Amino acid sequence: METLLEKNIEGSIGIQKYLCTINWRNGQLIMDEPTSIEGKDLGPDPYTTLLASLAGCTLSTLRMYIDRKGWDISEIKISMNMYQINNPELETVMTRDISFSNEVDEDTKQRLLIVAEKCPVSKILKNKITIPTTL
Repeated sequence: METLLEKNIEGSIGIQKYLCTINWRNGQLIMDEPTSIEGKDLGPDPYTTLLASLAGCTLSTLRMYIDRKGWDISEIKISMNMYQINNPELETVMTRDISFSNEVDEDTKQRLLIVAEKCPVSKILKNKITIPTTL
């Protein structure tokens, strides 16, 4: 079993409500909750961070593929959100809208849609996830 990260991420929270510090291999990320639920909105909330992971992976995967094909697509944009449906079990739906800075023909769009679905984080989220936890 090979881990996906070179080094574990590590997080901590002190007495300030919701303010988390996440340390990753080369730096630090602050996470917080919005003021509407008593956070101070000093960083992205956990939902935003989850979507940002999928957005970043999707964009990088598409850029690699476009560059490999030599296609003239200078900028890729993504807009994401999510919602939940409780019917009869909880289903989370993540919406992902991808657009390009210049005109892209329909065949190329269809190919890029397939590539986006194959980004590594998409694959993780669409398959079984197990979270062993210890104290």
